[in-house]
Amino acid sequence: DWNAIDSKMVSRRIIVTRPEINGKRLGSLRLRNAFGINITRIYRSGIQLLATPDLILQLGDRLTVVGEAPAVQNVEKVLGNAVKSLKEPNLVSIFIGITLGLILGSIPIAIPGVELPVRLGLAGGPIVVGILIGTFGPRIHMITYTTHSANLMLRALGLSIYLACLGLDAGADFFETVFRPEGALWIGAGFLITFVPVVVMALLSCRVWKVDFGYVAGMLCGSMANPMALNYANDTIAGDHPAVSYATVYPFCMFLRVIVAQLVVMSFL
Repeated sequence: DWNAIDSKMVSRRIIVTRPEINGKRLGSLRLRNAFGINITRIYRSGIQLLATPDLILQLGDRLTVVGEAPAVQNVEKVLGNAVKSLKEPNLVSIFIGITLGLILGSIPIAIPGVELPVRLGLAGGPIVVGILIGTFGPRIHMITYTTHSANLMLRALGLSIYLACLGLDAGADFFETVFRPEGALWIGAGFLITFVPVVVMALLSCRVWKVDFGYVAGMLCGSMANPMALNYANDTIAGDHPAVSYATVYPFCMFLRVIVAQLVVMSFL
């Protein structure tokens, strides 16, 4: 009797909160064999992932578990589902990433044919280390989870400091430079360099290649390394498409900007 079987089934969303589960593959837990349940969906930072045996679980993952009520309760004990524990900040991984990023950014990298070595700098180093920690951190059982509110606070704080330092650095000679004869030329050239490639790529992506506008907006923000534009896109466009495409494009473009800028300067020395 299928109706009788269905009446015994429940669906519950369980959060991974046990540190011992962080970094383990879903298949290694053998939840289906042990409890006779199915995991239909896994959400991580609002993004739906495919529940494959090779998927590496991380703290904060939300698993949709379907099965009989006693079995689901046993799975809950295995995974943790202690939401309160996730509210505790995990600052160790953040400071480890910043420290290692600054160290990596200060290491000179020799390039054949270039007299002076190049460096990733304060921007490139933490980005590379952040990507490595995000990828390999859970595999060595490093807790990289931060609450959504803490994540937003760090983003807003970093953006505010960035804009403040940018204004302090450029503000001293801003008006003197703008009102010089060549100042208008620089502003016009900067406008064309910024505006024309963005419009061309947006039209090609949306009209020719039929890419979703949210992904296009995030891609363009990431290619320009423009967190202010991303903040506006996130507030304007529903969903997380801008943030996902921004996170995909931004590290590579920032890495190229840091290296290429130094190579261009050195080529004219």
